[in-house]
Amino acid sequence: MSSGDGSYAAELAGRVSGAGRRFGVVASRFNSHITEALLQSAVQCLTEQGTATENVEVYRVPGAWELPQACGRLARAGRHDALLALGCLIRGETLHLELIAGEVARGLGAVALDTGVPVVFGVLTTETEAQAIDRADPAGGDKGREAALAALEMAELFGRLNTG
Repeated sequence: MSSGDGSYAAELAGRVSGAGRRFGVVASRFNSHITEALLQSAVQCLTEQGTATENVEVYRVPGAWELPQACGRLARAGRHDALLALGCLIRGETLHLELIAGEVARGLGAVALDTGVPVVFGVLTTETEAQAIDRADPAGGDKGREAALAALEMAELFGRLNTG
């Protein structure tokens, strides 16, 4: 099943497998009405693509700021083939979005580069709550599924690179 809109997720569906792979999914509780939709879609995609349910571990953190910290700890533990960082930042009346989004992106990128474990950026950064809801909706943007497909692809790629 794909997102059906010609997106990256639609192109990749069916071409990756999670069989024998382990994934860590770190989800922010802030804006949980949106992050829960991302989480459910991501986990569903991972299992639909052959990942055993017991090989998908879900961890929750308070907000997007904590995503790099948790992903770093998990990556260094070496138990996962890839990590998904899921969160949602919506523009408000302050500079919060700009300050947090850039640091979260930088932190997650550093974790991936420093540890060699793929870390997928599944953090929505939107102008409005309506945009976030649409992007998290499986019938809309389905960004949770896209994040899962990216994690599957990276785990497969890194697996091939590691075995030569």
